[in-house]
Amino acid sequence: MNQAPPRPDRILIVDDDAEIRQLLSDYLGSCGYHPLCADSGAAMWQLLASERVDLVILDLMMPGEDGLELCRALRAKRNTPVIMLTARGTLLDRIIGLEVGADDYLPKPFDPRELQARIKVILRRARSFPEQHEADQHKHIYFNGWRLDTHGRQLLSPAGLTVALGSSDYLVLRALLDHAHRTLSRDFLCQTAFGKDSQPFDRSIDVCISRLRQQLEDQPRSPALIKTIRNLGYMLTADVRAEA
Repeated sequence: MNQAPPRPDRILIVDDDAEIRQLLSDYLGSCGYHPLCADSGAAMWQLLASERVDLVILDLMMPGEDGLELCRALRAKRNTPVIMLTARGTLLDRIIGLEVGADDYLPKPFDPRELQARIKVILRRARSFPEQHEADQHKHIYFNGWRLDTHGRQLLSPAGLTVALGSSDYLVLRALLDHAHRTLSRDFLCQTAFGKDSQPFDRSIDVCISRLRQQLEDQPRSPALIKTIRNLGYMLTADVRAEA
């Protein structure tokens, strides 16, 4: 019996510029993806409600809800990977984009081939990590009053509130939980979360840690749960219990 071909990855392009939407749609379609297009935040939410989307390409500068607001709202509801596009390519803009939950950030103008390469890395990273931990069959991990659902990639707070995690934040937290009370280097965490070595002045891991502290710590500016080990990396200080 012939097996059905694999379902192409569905990429949602959210940009108010019709020319860019068409260019990206045509290019990604030629690369074997199934592109979907939205010209606003409202159109994005409508498509997400009716379609299964594997990754969102989100423009920063849009009328109405901008990309930062949309990314923040999207991250609060689901863990779909997000690549943010913007004509503003400053380091501060990139940091802000990562802080609200984007998985990657690409300044305009860009080479579509670079975008495709980043899409491949992010999708591969998002799918490889659960398989890596499939053998342990741990669905829930408990620490410091929190519960991590490893299947849904969601956190349940001690107060019963649900927090959705982006793929990079989930990967960093999972690494810290799997190696509790041990110092993990920034290089190790960067490889785990982004599939690359950390570079000088690359703050991607620091931004992930900052987001996790904002969610997990009572006093994020004086963290007790995720400690910075000077010149070495980061350590999770809580005891961890895992259950099937």
